[in-house]
Amino acid sequence: MYLMESTEEARRLLEQEQSQDTRDVLLRTGLKPGDRALDAGCGPGGIAELMVERVGEGGHVTGVELHEGRLAEARTRNAHRPNVTFLQADVRTTGLPPDAFDYAWSQYVFEYLPDRDVALAELIRVTRPGGRVVVSDIDGLGFQNWPFPEHLRLGTQRIVEALAARGFDLYVGRKLYSEFRRAGLTDVRVHLMPFYLSPGAAEARLVRDWKTRFEALAPVGAAVLGGLEAYQSHCADFLAMLEDPEGLKYAVTLVTEGTKP
Repeated sequence: MYLMESTEEARRLLEQEQSQDTRDVLLRTGLKPGDRALDAGCGPGGIAELMVERVGEGGHVTGVELHEGRLAEARTRNAHRPNVTFLQADVRTTGLPPDAFDYAWSQYVFEYLPDRDVALAELIRVTRPGGRVVVSDIDGLGFQNWPFPEHLRLGTQRIVEALAARGFDLYVGRKLYSEFRRAGLTDVRVHLMPFYLSPGAAEARLVRDWKTRFEALAPVGAAVLGGLEAYQSHCADFLAMLEDPEGLKYAVTLVTEGTKP
């Protein structure tokens, strides 16, 4: 179940996907010219676009996305690129042939999957022996703030617990290293990237990103904080904290990679 749907979600996803950090980590985790690459859960196609640039004319990128609207955006965005294909499928059951890819990538998808072991097994299945499987995901989003007023910390914790009950894991990033090893992948490595880093008042993009997130989570937040008014008050206080010039706010992404034996 995708909990973050809102009118601004496509914009938010593209801003995440098109960062220099994403370009760097694709290179660092082994995406090469000529590779056959998979973007599992490709969203509006921003990362697939970067992958196509990297693999070049001799390579090919396949994007898999379940959401029809995101899939249409990805196809439109990449319509002029002949070496990319987009398919509608669940990342857990892609229907793709085994050993088809040199490099399989998934970003900000596993946090939504209570059965992410099934998704990881599918990425491994479609990757050739010797190929790389790479999963990029958040770890502890929303808690790395200082100062962090107690009422905000407690309210955030209650929302996170409610999300966890729905299968959404904000701490998935730290769990992937051991899950990769249990799945039989070798040469497992982890890279830490900033999701955001904001000493002082947060820039407008980050504030806008949190507003989009709060819009999507309103039904969950209102249910656990005692109503919509209480939730909106929590959101307003959180946004004010982001804009506090005296505070530090940050969040991290953990990128886990391994080789299929």
